[in-house]
Amino acid sequence: GYEYQGNNGRLVITNLTDRCYMTLTMAMHLKKGGAPQGPAGTGKTETVKDLGKNLAKYVVVFNCSDGLDYRSLGRMFSGLAQCGSWGCFDEFNRIEVEVLSVVAQQISTILSALME
Repeated sequence: GYEYQGNNGRLVITNLTDRCYMTLTMAMHLKKGGAPQGPAGTGKTETVKDLGKNLAKYVVVFNCSDGLDYRSLGRMFSGLAQCGSWGCFDEFNRIEVEVLSVVAQQISTILSALME
């Protein structure tokens, strides 16, 4: 849900963060998800967290590893959907390809439900 975090500091706004904000807010408007990508240490996670804070959305950051299976990710998705929070999955590329196939179907189901 919505939770006021107070008047906290802001992330430095650059052309790249501005473009990321615009892309992610357009994706939200279209009831889609977003997946910022780029080199390590460029502020992808902090940008998503800052956008969530500005929109009064709680952002839960998950550090992914090759040990995650589709059941664990499904429980994460279920919890996020039930409380209305955003999920930020760091190192998503570490998840095994077989698991990503099922996860893609899970995300597709969630996005289809949002469209209705």
